Amino acid sequence: MLIVSSIGGVPVRLTEERWKHITERHPEMTAQRDQVLTTVAEPDMIQTGDFGELLAIRYWPATSLTSKHLVVAYRELASTMDSYSRRTSPAGRRKRGQSCGSGEDSPAAG
Repeated sequence: MLIVSSIGGVPVRLTEERWKHITERHPEMTAQRDQVLTTVAEPDMIQTGDFGELLAIRYWPATSLTSKHLVVAYRELASTMDSYSRRTSPAGRRKRGQSCGSGEDSPAAG
């Protein structure tokens, strides 16, 4: 299990089970685990998803596919101060949700 702190300072864990689920659905992400963790820890933007999850979004100028915005959905669990990564998606289109903040250096922010 790998753990990073979200931009809100809450530990977010990525278990082997979650990583297996992610890479089964998105095999192009197999070599992108570090980018997933960095996206949660240092996002360009955070949005609230349709079901209460947070969406960490970060622009990567070079990936195994091409330049992409990586979207990582996760939940921050206030009762345990422990969170988990739910899914990832190399974003080719804009995701719905209410914006919670953005970084100044992100192409999505400008």
